[in-house]
Amino acid sequence: MTLRSIARPEPSEYAEWYAGYVSKVPEENLLDALESNLDELALLDSITEDHAGHRYAPDKWSLRELVGHLIDAERVFAYRALRFSRQDKTNLPGFEENDFVTHGAFAARTLQDLLQEFRACRQSNLLMFRGMSPEMTQVRGTANNHPMSVRAAACVMAGHLRHHLGVVKAKYL
Repeated sequence: MTLRSIARPEPSEYAEWYAGYVSKVPEENLLDALESNLDELALLDSITEDHAGHRYAPDKWSLRELVGHLIDAERVFAYRALRFSRQDKTNLPGFEENDFVTHGAFAARTLQDLLQEFRACRQSNLLMFRGMSPEMTQVRGTANNHPMSVRAAACVMAGHLRHHLGVVKAKYL
């Protein structure tokens, strides 16, 4: 079985603070959006290692840290999707993104290494989603005390990347 399409989530399938990310994903097929993200990520391929440590303000993440955050969030949302798809009813905790970045040691890595890791995570997640049945993508669980469906997690993953690439275009390039 290879799933070819994941439909967009309804607003009741995710917490309202994710609506901004969901709005950045106009595709009807979320697998298409997740795949398109990989092409969109090419925006970061031409950034030099000297510029990868740049922060647009003292209290903001460097480009390396931003990509590290993308990796962390990708893994967190994929884990939620996996748990929900398996009918796990445990209320999964939220995560503190700034603590994750602070303790991620991203400054010690190259930007290209981080981009390679993100791409590997996304490819793995695409395989995970393609291995689900359509019914599995509609299963809901709870994360951070709010309902979320598997397909909402996929949609948030795609929109989250687009959000941060927009920040890169506006603030870093």
